[in-house]
Amino acid sequence: MVWVRSEHAGALAVISTWLCALLPWNITYTANIAGVSLLYVRFPFAEIQYAWGLSQRVAVRDPLSAMALQSGQSVATAYQAWVVGAALMAVAVLFSVVYYLREERVEAGPVDPVRLAGGLLGLTGVVLAVATYLLATRGIPGIPLPLGVIISLVFGGVLLTVDRT
Repeated sequence: MVWVRSEHAGALAVISTWLCALLPWNITYTANIAGVSLLYVRFPFAEIQYAWGLSQRVAVRDPLSAMALQSGQSVATAYQAWVVGAALMAVAVLFSVVYYLREERVEAGPVDPVRLAGGLLGLTGVVLAVATYLLATRGIPGIPLPLGVIISLVFGGVLLTVDRT
């Protein structure tokens, strides 16, 4: 069964990369710990933390500042994995922009751009899945919803298996 026609594979590679860059890769809700509830929404390039209970506040952090904040904590490795995943996603987004703007030149190159985009999305999904696992097992309570991880892995798999004949 063919998921995508060959002539649409390039457009799917670009759009799926942009979609994965905009979707949260992890959403975690922690209910009422010491009178405070937390909601973490982690995008590839930002983390939004909502806290309510004793007081209400919102914090927005990029991956590097979030990693610095968790330095020395049990979840520091998870945040380091997130930084690697964000770097991979940044490479995928930059490649997709070049592919979008210079499609003929990129298609004429030595590497199949659709498979490259699929590989980058798949690798990003794997790294962020590891970060999700580490977050869930190393101290941040709550149940993680790895929405963007699943979508990155699905799009990566579809792009890697596209029939390019």
